[in-house]
Amino acid sequence: MADKKAAMVGTPCQILAATKINEYKDKTGGSPICIKIGLFCMENFSYHYLKEFLENDGIKLKDVKEFRIENNRFKVFLNSGDLKDYSIPQTESFKRKNCDVCIDFASDFSDISVGSVGSKKGYSTLIVRSEKGEKIIEGLEKAGYIETTEVDEKLLNLLEKIAGGKKSKNLKNIEFKEKIARQVLYNRIISEKEFEEDTDGADFDLLESDVIKVGNCVLCGACEYVCPENIVEINSRKPVKKGKCRENCNLCYISCPRTFTSSKIISNDLKAKPESYPLGKYIKILNAKSTKNKGQDGGVVTAILLYLLDEKLVDDVFVVGEDPNNPWKPIPKLTSDKNEVLAAAGTKYSTVPIAFKALKTK
Repeated sequence: MADKKAAMVGTPCQILAATKINEYKDKTGGSPICIKIGLFCMENFSYHYLKEFLENDGIKLKDVKEFRIENNRFKVFLNSGDLKDYSIPQTESFKRKNCDVCIDFASDFSDISVGSVGSKKGYSTLIVRSEKGEKIIEGLEKAGYIETTEVDEKLLNLLEKIAGGKKSKNLKNIEFKEKIARQVLYNRIISEKEFEEDTDGADFDLLESDVIKVGNCVLCGACEYVCPENIVEINSRKPVKKGKCRENCNLCYISCPRTFTSSKIISNDLKAKPESYPLGKYIKILNAKSTKNKGQDGGVVTAILLYLLDEKLVDDVFVVGEDPNNPWKPIPKLTSDKNEVLAAAGTKYSTVPIAFKALKTK
């Protein structure tokens, strides 16, 4: 796939992994991901424990029509027309614990960030972060795929409050965790020289010790993707090694979004004072909705993917489909089929190694 171009849709940690893989492409070999569409994300859920939680309340996943988080409630819409909703604290039993050390709500390393917070009903909030992202949004508007409006100041303040709240809360979690255990590596401010020194010879065994065993793995699949020996396998619980690492190999370690992130990736001012940049750095913020397709929160992500395929700006896009044998269990797909893009629309509230698992199996 060396000559292919792909657009990725992912959570903040997945976007960071893609950024690191391509930033260090001289070592990792890079990836076809040339456009990164990041999603707003407060936390992610375990499929197994979400299923168990609902079944304990008499709900089968096959009877669920839609999941949504609205007004600080986790809402489960059933095919029968009934609604079950739960407080956010009730989701703790199926929340992935690595989310407690994530300080990125709005996918700071993406080209375009998308989410429902900060927009009126039927719209999404778009945070344009790169010149590439800005050109894509301008192209979408010009071609009639989306319509945009200015962001209401009150809604923008709400977005900043929620994003800043996640940063503040999880920085306290990190501080507490570091008092009783080892340092949370991705929160360290280091130079590129320090990054090179600290990751030299850092193989999967060290990744397992520093990230996986302490519960910080995000299941992004980056380690599996970059492994030159194909001995790393990621399942629904954690990555495992089935073989011997190549001597002095550190590709999994430098690609992981929960190991060190140097000043080459993130500016020191943003990392030193994350509370001062609740939404990261960006060019502009808009509200938008699709004019060509209906979907969750305005169908904007789907509209972007369709536009990228129609204009041949990419060869493939990443989507999250559903396991036909396990209702609502997400499976990653890399596709150029617009019907698959439309069918995959909507949020799947469960973690999946989307980009890299799909690249590995393509």
